[in-house]
Amino acid sequence: MMNVSLSFCQPSTLCTSKRQLLPSTSTPILFSFSHSHKKRRRFVTCASSSELPLLPFPIDQVLVPSETKTLHLYEARYLALLEESLFKKKKFFVHFVLDPIAINDTSGEASFAARYGCLVAIEKVEQLEIGALVSIRGIGRVKILKFQQAEPYLTGAVIPLLDNIPHSDTELSSEVLKIKEALRSLNSLEIKLKAPQEALLQTLTANSLRWSENTPALDCDNSFIPPLAELVSFAALQPVSGSSESELLKLQKKKLRAMDIKDTLDRLEDSIGYVQDNISLVAAKLAIQSLDSRL
Repeated sequence: MMNVSLSFCQPSTLCTSKRQLLPSTSTPILFSFSHSHKKRRRFVTCASSSELPLLPFPIDQVLVPSETKTLHLYEARYLALLEESLFKKKKFFVHFVLDPIAINDTSGEASFAARYGCLVAIEKVEQLEIGALVSIRGIGRVKILKFQQAEPYLTGAVIPLLDNIPHSDTELSSEVLKIKEALRSLNSLEIKLKAPQEALLQTLTANSLRWSENTPALDCDNSFIPPLAELVSFAALQPVSGSSESELLKLQKKKLRAMDIKDTLDRLEDSIGYVQDNISLVAAKLAIQSLDSRL
């Protein structure tokens, strides 16, 4: 669970342009039910923009498609964003990270570049005495074209950002099958690994893979939903049970790289290598656990 006050930057600092943020002039967002993966467009060359609420995070909190996260929203502006998302935007908003960049090397000043935007769907909301717990699911990457408003919360015009797919279906299907088998092997090992009592019964990798394979009908523009191969390429990028800080740091670097990659096959191959490393790591932990139990 993540508490979100996000006082590290004010919305007004997010626009590096000297122009002030203008009221929205884009067309209203249009929603339609998604179709099966076979009917999804594989290339998005000319997509109309949609205006959505934007929720900023620091660079070490990238969210990838298929991933879940629980937020604790309690500041008034973010509760207003939640209300807007729930009742006017069909339970959608954009999760994005801010990458600090230097403006002037001599002054030491810095600004922020908006990067790694991910359309998210709100899956569950639990009202608390102070604020609310919000469970979200990453759907697909987006590009933020411009900021529309800063108060009371950020909104922006976004378009879908999907991979180019210059590969055959057979080539992609082979890699998808390979990563699915690797993820199932990892999941079996994780279940055997003694985990903390508070650990989830379902592993995060299994949850992401299941969602990617059986993406529910979503009340959003179908062009925002990546094809199956692209979704599965992200599903592997989840922490395994009992991850150390160094292992979580490695995962963070993998997620940053995955969000930058524009070729599905490249990401699949990179993710397969990451899963195989985790299989070896968890197997080693199981061996140590077995030895400890004999002592």
